[in-house]
Amino acid sequence: MPYCLLYSTHPDAAHAETTARRLLAEKLVACCNQYPGVCSFYYWQDALVQSQECVLLSKTTLTLAEAAMARIVQLHPYDCPAVLQLPITAGHAPYLAWLEGQVAPE
Repeated sequence: MPYCLLYSTHPDAAHAETTARRLLAEKLVACCNQYPGVCSFYYWQDALVQSQECVLLSKTTLTLAEAAMARIVQLHPYDCPAVLQLPITAGHAPYLAWLEGQVAPE
């Protein structure tokens, strides 16, 4: 079963935590890692923005990735949230087996 990592940015640690807890409760992901205090630079509506955000890395299977990304977008306050899917091409076999056991059956 192929796996992937979902990368998403959130306005603050509280929002990232709420999102992580929802994804886990709904068995869309096996694990989330939260990285607060990320400084993001980007253009939005023709203006350069610098903001503090929180990155959430979520591990899941490829078959659940689309549903998990849709749920992140649904829970998100941004008009255009960064939600990206990154492939996991290799990993520690016991961890990947654990990951598979934590998400909803496919």
